[in-house]
Amino acid sequence: MMSRNFENHNAFNRVFAPNKLTVGLFLPLEVYHGKLSIFAQHTAYMKQIDRLNFASIWVRDIPMFDPSFGDAGQVYDAFTYLSFLAGQTNQVALATGSIVLPFWHPISLAKTAASLDQLSNNRLLLGVGSGDRSIEFPAFGIEFEQRGERFRQVLEDFRRLHTEDFPKIKSALTHIDTLDLLPKPAQKYIPSLITGASQQSLSWIAEHGDGWITYPGATTSKMHVKPLGDKIKAWRELIPHQTFKPHMTNEWIDLAEDPNFPRTPLRGGFVLKTGRRGLLDLLYEWQEVGVNHAALGIHFSSRPIADVINELGEEILPYFPSLGEIKR
Repeated sequence: MMSRNFENHNAFNRVFAPNKLTVGLFLPLEVYHGKLSIFAQHTAYMKQIDRLNFASIWVRDIPMFDPSFGDAGQVYDAFTYLSFLAGQTNQVALATGSIVLPFWHPISLAKTAASLDQLSNNRLLLGVGSGDRSIEFPAFGIEFEQRGERFRQVLEDFRRLHTEDFPKIKSALTHIDTLDLLPKPAQKYIPSLITGASQQSLSWIAEHGDGWITYPGATTSKMHVKPLGDKIKAWRELIPHQTFKPHMTNEWIDLAEDPNFPRTPLRGGFVLKTGRRGLLDLLYEWQEVGVNHAALGIHFSSRPIADVINELGEEILPYFPSLGEIKR
């Protein structure tokens, strides 16, 4: 396994550190209901997020819209949207949660990701997954049952294209001998965080991932957070050489105006309604069990977007500040 050193990596060191938790936001900031015009004002929100010093913004890779699923994410292509946002912001890390690797050829993915990493001043973090929407796979001519194997193949070739000059690759997907990929990433390596199981074993994720993204489970009390801590502990015990690898989770919240509003599950537990004090308690509980980054989704919020962003920035971030400035 190749050695990964993130000592000088802008995005990694802004978002992740041992025994610390930082806070980012998951896009979209509001639900798409058939009108792209809702995104027109989001540039101002992104500048607000950057100014308030959130650690990151996260986008999802949803190539096709499935009406039965009812979730189109941020609608725009993940890399295209992050490239646009890179030009509107200066400090916030740009993250994917997550790129569906089986839908990509390693060369296309390596070229696109490295280009964004260079143009954004080394602000890219790459969450990757095997995909869970079975209806999309026939559209790409890919067998859903083979997504785990293809996930491994794409990730291996992708990394070699970034870290090796004129690599000699003869895999199931990539055949090159006298060619090179340009540009390389700013630090020769883009951190790739495995999402969920991605059809892999926990030991494989511990060895080959640069971090792990999982759903938190129930979050209404400290007792409910304990299983997440047990899962993180089991994973970390498998990481070779006690290397620091971060864990990230997320929660969709409806931030109540009342700061003391209790942590209350909505939409079958998919959304947590809470006041800021309950949110602070949750973040401290996550930090205690080993979570290093929390990405909050606010698109189900009942309050104005700008107000929620401001409250999070002014009342939450001082307790969980971003870890450093992006170096030019």
